[in-house]
Amino acid sequence: MLGRLLLSRGYHSTKGVFGCRPRPTARYEGISAAVLAKRSANSNVYRWVEAYRTHGHRMAMIDPVKFQVEDPPLAKLPELDFTRYGLGATDRVDPTGLLTVPTPPEPVSLTELEQLLTRMYCGTSSIELGFIESEEEREWLAERYEQLFQHERPTTERRELAELMLKSQAFDHFLAVKFPTVKRYGGEGAESMMAFYWELFRCAANHELRNVVIGMPHRGKLNVLTTMFGTRPAKIFRKFKGHPEFPADAQAMCDIASHFHTAADVTVGGRTFHLNMLHNPSHLEAVNPVSMGKARAKQLAHGDGPYDASGGQRRSKVLNVQVHGDAAFPGQGINQECLMMATVPHFEVEGTVHLIVNNQVGFTTPAERGRSTRYVSDLAKSIMAPVVHVNADEPEMLAGVTNMAVEYRQRFGKDFFIDLNCFRRWGHNELDDPTMTNPLLYRVIRGRDSIPDRYAQRLIRDGVFDQQDVDAISKSHQNYLTAELQAHEQYEPERSYFGAQWSGLQQAGDEVTVWNTGVDYRLLSHIGRASVTLPEGFHVHPHLQKTHVDARLKRLGEGQRIDWATAEALAIGSLIYQGFNVRLSGEDVGRGTFSQRHAMLVDQETNEICIPLDKMAAGQPNAGRFEVANSILSEEAVLGFEYGMAIDSPNNLVLWEAQFGDFFNGAQIIIDTFLVSGETKWMLCNGLVMLLPHGYDGAASEHSSCRMERFLQMTDSRETTPDGDAVNLQVLNPSTPAQYFHALRRQMIRNFRKPLVVVAPKTLLRLSDCVSTHAEFAPGTHFQPVLGDPECSARIDPKRVRRVVLCSGKHYYTLQAERKARQVQDVALIRLESLCPFPVQAVRDELAKYANAREFVWSQEEHRNMGAWTFVQPRFENMCERRIQYRGRPEAATVAVGVSQWHVRQAEEVIKSTLY
Repeated sequence: MLGRLLLSRGYHSTKGVFGCRPRPTARYEGISAAVLAKRSANSNVYRWVEAYRTHGHRMAMIDPVKFQVEDPPLAKLPELDFTRYGLGATDRVDPTGLLTVPTPPEPVSLTELEQLLTRMYCGTSSIELGFIESEEEREWLAERYEQLFQHERPTTERRELAELMLKSQAFDHFLAVKFPTVKRYGGEGAESMMAFYWELFRCAANHELRNVVIGMPHRGKLNVLTTMFGTRPAKIFRKFKGHPEFPADAQAMCDIASHFHTAADVTVGGRTFHLNMLHNPSHLEAVNPVSMGKARAKQLAHGDGPYDASGGQRRSKVLNVQVHGDAAFPGQGINQECLMMATVPHFEVEGTVHLIVNNQVGFTTPAERGRSTRYVSDLAKSIMAPVVHVNADEPEMLAGVTNMAVEYRQRFGKDFFIDLNCFRRWGHNELDDPTMTNPLLYRVIRGRDSIPDRYAQRLIRDGVFDQQDVDAISKSHQNYLTAELQAHEQYEPERSYFGAQWSGLQQAGDEVTVWNTGVDYRLLSHIGRASVTLPEGFHVHPHLQKTHVDARLKRLGEGQRIDWATAEALAIGSLIYQGFNVRLSGEDVGRGTFSQRHAMLVDQETNEICIPLDKMAAGQPNAGRFEVANSILSEEAVLGFEYGMAIDSPNNLVLWEAQFGDFFNGAQIIIDTFLVSGETKWMLCNGLVMLLPHGYDGAASEHSSCRMERFLQMTDSRETTPDGDAVNLQVLNPSTPAQYFHALRRQMIRNFRKPLVVVAPKTLLRLSDCVSTHAEFAPGTHFQPVLGDPECSARIDPKRVRRVVLCSGKHYYTLQAERKARQVQDVALIRLESLCPFPVQAVRDELAKYANAREFVWSQEEHRNMGAWTFVQPRFENMCERRIQYRGRPEAATVAVGVSQWHVRQAEEVIKSTLY
């Protein structure tokens, strides 16, 4: 047998295969002439070998619980029949150059070669690589994969693998006895994943990685946390007993144990790396882009570049790992979005290692009804990522493939997928009966040994273990778990937050703090000029030269009519000068949806990109970094990515701008489960800013509203007592450039971080009245939650005001224009710049100016069941002890009408009812 010959004749060097030593990575120079000559001389045999590499996976025995017979039988796969290539059973061939593994010096029969090819490509593992365009990658993958079959794993390593899987099994058995009514989403049927993490840790150490960032769903998570990741079982047991996981002084509502995370230093072989397994919600796969964003943030913090100067070796020291479910990976569209970001500038993480825990059933849905593809991993082909399928009964092979995956990622900086074909011992959870919907599958599962027991029996047969060893491992771990259960009441919840880079930060308090965010105008003027300073010889678009570059320089020189885009540039530039990193992300954000920003300019002759603010900080000591990230046409994955960037460091100001405000709903899962609830669930703060263009201008049901009412509903703002800064989410509707400037700077100046929703403008971007003077940016100035009526005392006598109108954002300018045109003297306009936190005292102070007013009105563009009305009314009436009336559009089922005449009529009616 050729496979046995390879092992018996000494052709089984394993250096760099399982030991995680990086192999030499000289630049690819193609296949040698000698190999090409061999392949040419044996062209038919080579075509046959390539057929196994391309089609062999279709015959592989990767399913450990197969109960259906294929029709037609795969044994008759015509592409693998050597007679199809003009070969005969008695032919002998020199395999040199045909296989990448070392081969015997003399020719072998086709039967021997067929047996080896079948073992490698049609056995309990298989590889898919025929769709990969790069010849270098295909050659490399074939070589590494074939080398996996030349290795006999050392006895000590086999014992370690068995011990980990037996401990995982013991953990599940222990929970089944002690917590029989708890849904634990155990690892039973997928214990082989321990081999994945075991090898992953060894690879991380040997490749000298600094960080490993993991996104993982529920199944098997508690097993991994307690068996490998250093989480004390007492913490899990305490949670199962109904206790909180945080100290008493934490302002948190906590979460279930299956959503726990870990952040710890791991030492393997004397080398240490930092492990981050992220918190995950129950929304499957949603954690994946978060893990990518956090990994990229760490790469930038470490100064990782894409390539080393020598030989093309990837040198990123941060590895992203994603663990998927079999039904969720093809079913959840966020995965396609993540893959489409894989090599996009400002989103790439230099390759992700993916593990699909393929239980072969989703909740109750059989695999064949859960997708339209052969494999759960077929989405990987869209980015030409290699896929290896592994039978879960082969943990040693899984470890070898994991090594191959990490090495591939380090070599090529690309994604790699491992499809671990396993099963669920129980149903979707341990309280579910899966036989009701999948009787034949579970007849097979109930009739076979567990994966750890089967592997242990193999080691007993090989003389590595005896039964006493197996029993001792399980018993010892059970005793350890029993001791941890007894100690759970004495377990002190750990303070795992506000450490490392978050040191010095804290949770917000109930008080309202005014933060001085003003900056000397001389510095701001310099920043503003730098924002339109271009390299010599740069060919700017002639229209932009006039309306953007020249106009900004003029505004800065006068200092009287600073517009929205300029104020944004001043805020970003000043924060960069102070050492904060700023990242602006979203669809077409470099230019801006409304062609207002132009933070990114394109040379009209060369197509080269220039980001002036990024160049401004070059050479400045301790300056921050500015990234302008034009994203793919995605909301959910991109916002998840940005959230991951934001939670990594409080020094990262991350702004995500929706192309139009209503597009946020494509990212609703990220908003609900991470952005607005991450702190109260997990004590995980973030200062991410969502910019959502909003305003009724006849655009009909789409693109008019950012649905601010939804965000206000998601806040934990109270209706009966004043809010301080402790709300979970800020919602602002700033109406001046200076207010926007201060809001952005305040995000970073404060000693706490809160996510911010900015109800951003559209028409105000160029409205001549929507400007600010340099004095409004000066030191000592700050964001004002309420703006009083500028006409008060100047044109309007406060004593004569009979009606006080509260409004917000763009709507103020419409009301003010009508009031001025009609010379209305008895109506005051007050702007709520901050909706949440609701500015109780500031509103009271403004109302005190109008002692004779008898009518108080809330006016808005939006329909009555939308906008801020339902949020403002109870707070105004309960806290200010006044009744308030509604003026705006009536209730509606959609955001806006689709007929321009109706839109104009409604707008006129809103203004009329508000002022008269």
